[in-house]
Amino acid sequence: MRIRTQSLLTRTVDSQGTRRGPDELLVEEPLAIHLDGTMLSTTMRTPGHDFELAAGFCHAEGVLGSASITGIRYCGTGSAVATDFNVVSVDTSGRAATPSPRLGSISSSCGICGSQAIGDLAERLEVLPNYPEWDLELLQSLPSRAEPEQMLFAATGTSHAAAAFSREGEMLVLREDIGRHNAVDKVVGHLLLGKSLPATDLALFISGRASFEMVQKAWAAGFSALVSASGGSALSVATARHARLTMLGFVRGTSSTLYSPTG
Repeated sequence: MRIRTQSLLTRTVDSQGTRRGPDELLVEEPLAIHLDGTMLSTTMRTPGHDFELAAGFCHAEGVLGSASITGIRYCGTGSAVATDFNVVSVDTSGRAATPSPRLGSISSSCGICGSQAIGDLAERLEVLPNYPEWDLELLQSLPSRAEPEQMLFAATGTSHAAAAFSREGEMLVLREDIGRHNAVDKVVGHLLLGKSLPATDLALFISGRASFEMVQKAWAAGFSALVSASGGSALSVATARHARLTMLGFVRGTSSTLYSPTG
């Protein structure tokens, strides 16, 4: 596995004065994602589980359509070493439509209105099918269940985590990354490559805020619950309610905010 942390000499400043010593920092490098030979996107990520990240990103963005992934490899046009393992090629044997290059997912600075954002998703994603109500106590326990496995955060304090849980509280996969979107894409990519999507009977835990993009990725993957250690935005809540996605935020032990459903 690629190096994910790097030890650098830093200075700690506190009430006791200044001390020099090694500090473990999270590695951040660009990853270029190609689909059937066409450049799709570049994202800054923590190296590791790159194939899952690329697959999850393609799935969340809807660029695969009904096509299946037939192969994933580094570079695809030359040596992986020559590109420092920072280029991943996703192949569908030409079955996916030729994508338009993009910088990444829709963000709050894209200038798109909320109703249009939800409408665009609704055109390609069906409302989640009916599912049994989630046990709120179990959902509230997900952050504490995930915490012991967040090794990169324990070492650096700067990584985000995402994890998929069953209704019995079993953690199926956890991924960490400097980008919270990347962490979710890695989880989704893991499930996609394992042919475990849609994740209708699974809950997605995220360590960061529940933004519109997080709800988009959860909905696209078919999760029926999204649990966030932080809060949600007005657009993310509206999107979760439209999708009929159970959404829980500000989880602190037995305290939380239930954004969706409302009834």
